[in-house]
Amino acid sequence: MSPAEGFGPVQMLVLEFDRTRFDGAILPELERLKEQGIIRIVDLLFVAKPEGGVLEVVKKSDLTQDQAVEFGAIVGALVGLGTRNEEEIVRAADAGAAELEDGHLFDDAEAWYLADAIPEGSSAAIVLIEHRWAIPLRDKIVGAGGVALADEWIHPADLIAIGAAASAPDSVGAPA
Repeated sequence: MSPAEGFGPVQMLVLEFDRTRFDGAILPELERLKEQGIIRIVDLLFVAKPEGGVLEVVKKSDLTQDQAVEFGAIVGALVGLGTRNEEEIVRAADAGAAELEDGHLFDDAEAWYLADAIPEGSSAAIVLIEHRWAIPLRDKIVGAGGVALADEWIHPADLIAIGAAASAPDSVGAPA
């Protein structure tokens, strides 16, 4: 088993909230999902920008420092693999490991970027969620000789947009 096979698919979510105070429901839900082995937080950066107040920044990761460095090395090596140059693969793996040496992919630059992107009185988060539930399924698919031809998330809003586009008077096949 390669080191990359120990990690599940990772989803990046970028979220905005129209407030800076919460009822405490989100982090416990993430913890519940982690305890059940469904997900793991690779990295989370949360920024709250209160009106006239001081910027609040929270960082969280479920990875140990060693796991974060290993994850960084794997991501770097996979990016380097695209170059088809062995020296570049090693360089990229080393750079990826160094990037996550502090246990976080998101740093102060991302915190300031998020803060600049949202209005006062709001909050934003970037979270990398590893889908641990998918690892056994992926392994069975690979074991059966399968490969992914497509991999997309379809959200309810996507389906609504498809319906709206299909029913537009100028769309092909739409009722007149």
